[in-house]
Amino acid sequence: MRNVAASPVRRQVIDAVIAVSVAAVTVAFARQYHPDGWRRFDQYAVLISLAVSLPLALRRRVPWTVLLVSTAGLTAYTAAGYQPSINAWGPVLAFYTLATVLPPRRAALGALLVGGVQEYAVVAAHVVSIWTATGQTLVVMGLAWAFGTNVRRVRDRNDRLTELTRRLQVEQAARARHAVTEERLRIARELHDVVAHHLSVISIQSGLARYVFDSAPDTARTALDTVADTAHRSLEEMRGLLQVLRVPPDGGDASGTSTGEAGTGLAKLPELTERVSASGVPVEIETTGAARPLPPGPDLCAYRIVQEALTNTLKHAAPTRARVSLVYSADLLTVHVTDEGPSPARGAATERVPGSGQGLVGMRERAHLYGGTFEAGPQQGTAGYEVRFTLPLGPAAQ
Repeated sequence: MRNVAASPVRRQVIDAVIAVSVAAVTVAFARQYHPDGWRRFDQYAVLISLAVSLPLALRRRVPWTVLLVSTAGLTAYTAAGYQPSINAWGPVLAFYTLATVLPPRRAALGALLVGGVQEYAVVAAHVVSIWTATGQTLVVMGLAWAFGTNVRRVRDRNDRLTELTRRLQVEQAARARHAVTEERLRIARELHDVVAHHLSVISIQSGLARYVFDSAPDTARTALDTVADTAHRSLEEMRGLLQVLRVPPDGGDASGTSTGEAGTGLAKLPELTERVSASGVPVEIETTGAARPLPPGPDLCAYRIVQEALTNTLKHAAPTRARVSLVYSADLLTVHVTDEGPSPARGAATERVPGSGQGLVGMRERAHLYGGTFEAGPQQGTAGYEVRFTLPLGPAAQ
């Protein structure tokens, strides 16, 4: 803020130095230069010269006023019979300043005024012809106008660049806020998946334990062990997800991948299917093609969709059997999650749908986020339900 406030002051000081320097050089030169045929440079000439030069100190603040005063001073100086070339540059500098702040059409009147006064001063010197004087005036005024216009264009371009930079910064800040919002929504979906899956397992196993607590103690103990293990895993995953929301002590970015998520992906699929199988829905994994690691995002996406699909099977189709089929091709991963249903909760739907219900919507959004496709619905020609999705893969390593 201090630099911005000091800039106009510095410009004002520079203009004052220029005005005083032009006035001092003009007066010093005129006192030593006495051509024959011209009125002697007296105190009245000094006052007029100061009136021509000193207003230049305000040339950026009131350019039109400075131009009028300077040209009026040069006109009075020439009309009084003094050597005209002495004060010729004050009005030219005033016009140059005018050209730096006004577009050419609005600066044209100033050009005519200063050009007329310059023409009068050169002709009054009786040194060159009127045509030479006109040519000299046009060259001087043209150069002043061209330089002034170029400075104005550069300044306007810099102002536009400054404004565009400001807008870009605002847009980047808005995008950053949007990214944070998207990350929080993603975390919310992760929490939904974690809680829904694990609580479904806990609900089924705890119900089984209660049912066989007296008749089959060993089965009840196994079910309670599954409940404890599932609850522990759920807490670990939730702790990892919630860690993303914490702000680091140094104020850095907290949007990195959490430790809980780092260990979640298709590599954890056997553990997931083991838990689901222990809950009463045996799951078989089948892999076709050369399996290879996925990037973290698609890897987590595939795991969560399979997890949600198996959770739905637990909720709506148990007891049944399920199969997870992974097909790796050159550039695509295709995943099928099927069960042997049917289930009254899913009804007798006869057509496939791209996703309906909160869980299916979340699965579809995950697949689309990474450029994949998603379908869910009753299997064609047989009982049961199918979730099918694809995710694009990079080229296989050679």
